[in-house]
Amino acid sequence: MRAKYGYRSNTSEQRPSDMADSHGLMTVLLIFLEKLLLTDSKVIPDTNVTCLIQDDCILPCSFQPTSTVVIHWYKQQIPVHSYYYNKDQFGLQNKHFSGRTCLFNSHIPHGNASLLLRRVKVQDRGRYKCYTSTRKGNQEIFINLEVKALIQSVMMEMTDEVVTCSSHNIYPVPQVTWATDPASAQGALGNSTIKTTDHKGLFTVESSLRILGNHSNHTYFCTFTSADKTQVWTASRKNQEDMTQEEGHALSIPCVAPHTLQNFSLTWTFAVFTEPAVILRYDGRTRNTVNQWEGQADLDQDLLLLGDGSLLLHKPDSEEHSGTYTCTFSGLQSRHVVQTRVNITVAPISEY
Repeated sequence: MRAKYGYRSNTSEQRPSDMADSHGLMTVLLIFLEKLLLTDSKVIPDTNVTCLIQDDCILPCSFQPTSTVVIHWYKQQIPVHSYYYNKDQFGLQNKHFSGRTCLFNSHIPHGNASLLLRRVKVQDRGRYKCYTSTRKGNQEIFINLEVKALIQSVMMEMTDEVVTCSSHNIYPVPQVTWATDPASAQGALGNSTIKTTDHKGLFTVESSLRILGNHSNHTYFCTFTSADKTQVWTASRKNQEDMTQEEGHALSIPCVAPHTLQNFSLTWTFAVFTEPAVILRYDGRTRNTVNQWEGQADLDQDLLLLGDGSLLLHKPDSEEHSGTYTCTFSGLQSRHVVQTRVNITVAPISEY
């Protein structure tokens, strides 16, 4: 009896402590599990993607593959593309994306839910969500899509009063800056810039600057810098003082690049009242020259390597060679134009 009593007494005394120990153990276990869950729950940062307008673009998305998967792509709340029952579903697709989206279906069993967006538009930019649901759980991945249209060219025109710089089909709006050679005082280059958009959302940017004094005293530089700073296009223009020479006497019409150009091309044109006609072309890559005025005009090949493309008229004629000469240096994202009016006078008739 004593043994039984002692056993029962001992058992009844340890039950509260056992419960306390179990409670403490559960508390520690819950804290551990909470920390473990917090550690495993990864916040996936947004992926940033930039695509060229009119090109095809891939928005990346991956998941842990299982036998079945549901895939939904959204732009904000707009349905972009859906996939379930092992095939694409277009019933709820927004018409803006109609015919322009597809998945890489053969890669879906391997966990690839990436979206191919064809012929990217300005209106496609925004935040996209890739939602996937499998037996292993659900997942949301966000992609920020930015779009851009590259600067293709910068054109420059000059009158006696205004010099104008323009570029077309750009996105987003580039920055436009002006400079002169010789340098002008800060604040002297007051310009006006107009930005317009077409039905596609692409910009045309036109910037104008008033001529400072005599137009032949300055070379004007216009620079277009893309919004992401990856492109810098420069155009420059100079209208030189008119030149006069007596017929039959050689004349050199100066044209020098304002800075060092690599793999440039050079074109000389001539016009009187009609459209300019090409005199000659020089390709700096191949060093080949195509000369339409063979025997009448030429370039100094040694000076060309130094950026001097001056045109030498051997025996100019008053009727054939009087007009406007335009020299154009074209390099990588740069264009330099020099225009000169030339008047070839008739040689005086000797009394004898």
